[in-house]
Amino acid sequence: MKEFTDYVLPNTATQSGQVDANFFQHKPYLDDFNQKNKTTIVPVVNVHLEPLGLYSKKLKSLKDVKPGQTVAVPNDTTNGGRALQLLAENGLITLKDGVGTNAKLSDITDKKGLEFKELEAATVPRALNDVDAAVINGNYALEAKLEPAKDAIALEKAEGNPYANFLAVKEGNEKDARVQKLAELLNSPEVKKFIEDTYKGSVIPAFGAPKE
Repeated sequence: MKEFTDYVLPNTATQSGQVDANFFQHKPYLDDFNQKNKTTIVPVVNVHLEPLGLYSKKLKSLKDVKPGQTVAVPNDTTNGGRALQLLAENGLITLKDGVGTNAKLSDITDKKGLEFKELEAATVPRALNDVDAAVINGNYALEAKLEPAKDAIALEKAEGNPYANFLAVKEGNEKDARVQKLAELLNSPEVKKFIEDTYKGSVIPAFGAPKE
């Protein structure tokens, strides 16, 4: 096993054959990476999701979200689109049909009276005292001592989620016996139990085939 500390080297090392597989990313990130870097990395099997959540220090539940309130969202393309999809799925906004994971504020057809404040994803937790609610990435929520399963008033679901992290390989290596064995182990009952027992809902199992 080789550990990397950035989001570029795992894919370039997999493409070059320095490593046989990697496990750190989701589909929207990989699609963008392949397009920009002319790489041919493909997903093999989903493993876990760090769910994006809507948090508030002022509101107790979704029904408390009212017109005139301000919601902080990440300002980057991937996380911003993901945040807007979460809000739309919970009936807080309406988006144009078909905008998918690249949704932007300009794609909102009905804000339902809400105001939005765009911030760098890592800084959103610090804005919780200044806004009515905020959409926060799972990893940044944990760093801010929030427990997604307990503290979020809305949380992403694992089923069919394009943001699940998966095992990935260079195209053509998907059927390699070693890759297939690793995929089987990563989707095993033992790994499911480990994720559930260790992370208590802050990271959730998202096993199965990656979403196309």
